Amino acid sequence: MTEALRARIAASREASRAIARRWLEGAEYRTLENMFADCPLESAEPAADRAERLLSDSGWATALIDPLVAALDHDPFFEPPFKISRDARRFGAVLFDCPAISITMSIASATAMATLPAPASMVFTGRMAVTRYLKAGGATLRRWRAEPITARFGAATAVPARALPPVTLVDGDMMRLDGRIEAQLVAEARSDVVTLAATVRPGAAPLMREYAIPDGVLIRTASNDDRASRTEMLLAFLRLSGRADAGEQFGAVTRDPAFHVRWAAMREWLALDARAALPRLAEMATGDANMEVRAAATLTLVAVERRLEQARCLA
Repeated sequence: MTEALRARIAASREASRAIARRWLEGAEYRTLENMFADCPLESAEPAADRAERLLSDSGWATALIDPLVAALDHDPFFEPPFKISRDARRFGAVLFDCPAISITMSIASATAMATLPAPASMVFTGRMAVTRYLKAGGATLRRWRAEPITARFGAATAVPARALPPVTLVDGDMMRLDGRIEAQLVAEARSDVVTLAATVRPGAAPLMREYAIPDGVLIRTASNDDRASRTEMLLAFLRLSGRADAGEQFGAVTRDPAFHVRWAAMREWLALDARAALPRLAEMATGDANMEVRAAATLTLVAVERRLEQARCLA
């Protein structure tokens, strides 16, 4: 890299920061902030309702990104002030993000849909979302439904997802998806599909779920809760730090409403201080609301009791 090019990139970076500050303080961005500032966070519906009203007219999005498009036309090294994601199938940019909602503009490639292997699975995101199809590209929206996650949910006994009738999309369509029980895939587009999507944060299911398309069988799950992920990380830190004095904290998390968090806490506690965790493990084996947690606790209880007895005999 030449000195001249290095200097130009540095200057562009400074200019990008100045433009970003003006953009974040601009009327269009402030309108979004005000629209969701007092949005209730107890459930998904209030944010989804506001998102539908917002997306019913896409003019705000044009006004929002026009200054950035102009900046990019003027300077090819311009750095937009938002997160960008790209894969073989689509390009996306997060235009707005707050505790209630995340708004993304995406372009899905029709060429990729036609040439890449078709997806073998669909994902139930666990979150409600509202999508406006600015350019539908003649695409087909494939849809599925699954049972909601309850305290008794178990991967081994999960009912397969079932296919719903597909929908042919047209420009301007707006769809509300309840990702807690619904999944969808855009397919068979004749031209690129351009969307504005608002993903709702409140009211999310505890897990994302991935199901196989051919038979609807559950493939895997993943945590959908930032709070739960942070809790598990902190418990792992306590274990690695040898904090056997934190038994009260471990015990409290084994009573978390989310079954996967309860069991994650118990695993960490057992690895740290199995003897202290044993009484609570026995309680979970007989009384946990989730069948898989009870089964795992029952099997683990036998192994832990055997190991502790062997250690006592060797002492």
